[in-house]
Amino acid sequence: MTGKRDKGAGAGNPWVNQPGPDNDDAAAPQEAELPPSPWNQEVAPPPSPWTDTPGPGPATETSSAWGEKVGAPSLRRPPPEKKSPRIPPLLLPIGAGLIVVVLVAVALVLLSGGDDTAEPPPTQSPAPTASTPVTSYVPPANALQVGFGVSVVPVEGWSLLEKEKQGKELVTYAPNGEARAFFWVRQKQNVTAQAYLLAIVEGETENEIAQLGNTRNLPCPKDVLEECVAISYTSTAKDKNGQDVKVQGYVEVYRRKDNVATALDFRTRVDFAQKAEADAETMKKSVLDSL
Repeated sequence: MTGKRDKGAGAGNPWVNQPGPDNDDAAAPQEAELPPSPWNQEVAPPPSPWTDTPGPGPATETSSAWGEKVGAPSLRRPPPEKKSPRIPPLLLPIGAGLIVVVLVAVALVLLSGGDDTAEPPPTQSPAPTASTPVTSYVPPANALQVGFGVSVVPVEGWSLLEKEKQGKELVTYAPNGEARAFFWVRQKQNVTAQAYLLAIVEGETENEIAQLGNTRNLPCPKDVLEECVAISYTSTAKDKNGQDVKVQGYVEVYRRKDNVATALDFRTRVDFAQKAEADAETMKKSVLDSL
């Protein structure tokens, strides 16, 4: 073997069989025919409402992409249906009854002609309330106003004690300047005459050796008064020099129907009692006249 091809051996590979012309079909085996694939078939595009190209289906038979009776889709939720308020069945007969009553009333007014001469219904007068009673008494010019229409007229020789601010207190002095007697008019509301009297007499005789008489009822001199009481007393007091001084006095309280109690507080030295008591009676009368 020389490694060279022999002449006339041809250009082919001596190790590979070369098929002839008649053996081409026989040498290539025939492939079996496959069935058609659904993925290879042409699919029509779906209809689109945004184009004018109609697709197959019932919508293609109309001028609208959604059909003649189908509108374009909306992205907004439709508004809720408004419902009229329902009237409760129970109110229907009541309303009908009220209408009938109004109509009957109007008819009666029209038939009666609106008589203006008819007497108005009687009105109830308000219940009377307690107030300061009206009096015809006119105090003189020198009268001192105590309160609630009550005044006191001082007798000659008696003067007003300026430092006393509760009511009006009158005082008379001896030639040496010492007080000899007092006549004090004061008032209080919503208190009984008995309670007011005891409070005053206890205050006057405090820190004194006193003898109190019995509380007694007085005849009320006016119709406006409903409680009148009095008490008398004697006591031993001290003067400004520390000497014992015999004192006597009384307290009278007159309570009106308006619950205003007026107290007369009289107090005098025993050695001046006769003159002082006479003056006190005159001043008391001026107070009672103003009640």
